Amino acid sequence: MPINPKQAEVILQQLRVLLVDDDAFMRTIVRGLLNNIGVKIVSEATDGIAALDMIRESPPDVVILDWEMPLLNGPELVRIVRSPGVFPTPDIPIIMLTAHGEHWRILESVKLGVNEFLCKPVSAKALFERLISIILKPRASVQLGDYYGPLSRAPMPDPGLETADPAPPAA
Repeated sequence: MPINPKQAEVILQQLRVLLVDDDAFMRTIVRGLLNNIGVKIVSEATDGIAALDMIRESPPDVVILDWEMPLLNGPELVRIVRSPGVFPTPDIPIIMLTAHGEHWRILESVKLGVNEFLCKPVSAKALFERLISIILKPRASVQLGDYYGPLSRAPMPDPGLETADPAPPAA
């Protein structure tokens, strides 16, 4: 479903984003890009521990997260957040935004349950596209073995696998 610019503007103005990065300059850059595409409500955390507290206290609509941070890095934060029954908002959309674009990190991010992966330097266009995708085409969260996170966009390789249905079966 195509979205017109006015609809996108309204959606993005209401979006609450938590930006998690230990680098103050990078937070300034990404905040500026978010503001330029219409996102007005941006909170910041300098490490994963502060981010967890902020997510618990006032869950944002989307988390944009760096990979490398002191105390609690990006992958560790994702593991904690994607713990249904332990963490209060395990379904929160997460965008991993990192300078580390190695293939193994992308695969690891997918295995951890990250919704989107972007490499620094990032463009406003790429941020806009990922945010709109998360909002307009949300993916249901599934539990498959040890994995908890968004349902894959790709077809499942084994048609015998069942996904967790968020709604209980009708009686």
